[in-house]
Amino acid sequence: MHVIVCVKQVPDTTNVRINPETNTLIREGVESIINPYDEYALEEALKLKDKHGARVTVITMGPPQADIVLREAMARGADDGVLLTDRAFAGADTWATSYAIAQAIKKINPNPDLVFFGKQAIDGDTAQVGPGVSEFLNYTLITYVKALEIKGDTFIVETHMDEGTDVIEGKLPAVMTVVKEASTPRFASLGGWMIAKKADIPKWGANDVNAEPALCGLNGSPTKVVKIFAPPVKTGGMRMDGREEPKVAVEAIIKLLQDKGVA
Repeated sequence: MHVIVCVKQVPDTTNVRINPETNTLIREGVESIINPYDEYALEEALKLKDKHGARVTVITMGPPQADIVLREAMARGADDGVLLTDRAFAGADTWATSYAIAQAIKKINPNPDLVFFGKQAIDGDTAQVGPGVSEFLNYTLITYVKALEIKGDTFIVETHMDEGTDVIEGKLPAVMTVVKEASTPRFASLGGWMIAKKADIPKWGANDVNAEPALCGLNGSPTKVVKIFAPPVKTGGMRMDGREEPKVAVEAIIKLLQDKGVA
């Protein structure tokens, strides 16, 4: 069994800054971490390694320094990793990102059994790349997985839905997105870090994965960020004393609305 886990390096949410000219995240000088939801996806893969002897490969797309998230995943137990990095990928939206990652997965293994994602990334919150990759791979998609069991080429999953839990049975291969209710991620061991730091992680560009230039990066992105900004801080307002008689309070509110011309 071969399981591929897609992880992302994201800025620490306490230090997010926006470039007002390009409307993109400023990553220089900002501490980066592995996307928290991807930790749960990795743990599901490692559980399959523990139980079924699965090979676990991690992949990420980002700048050269993003290899640290691959090494962290390998320190926790992943077998190998691939860094997808190229200026041609810069500015990619979720569609172009999904295309590039799918191309890389096909090179790693044309027929992996499972591809895992966290349910979403905390810097974009779109939850679109996992489903996008499933389309490019033509794989069954299961989202919001919180429990998984593999029997031969059959999977049985529980998914975390707003109205409760759904139980789904199907055949591998599949793409799955994982929620935090699935498990508690394990820590990396000292020995794991020593091995991961010495690991040779291949760096692949667009040519290496046979990606069409017109479908990569900003040029291949059908969506564009026109403007991004922080919502204005709410100020002012008036507080009505709840200890007043209801009739008095209601009359005061009506008068206030009338003075503002909204009643």
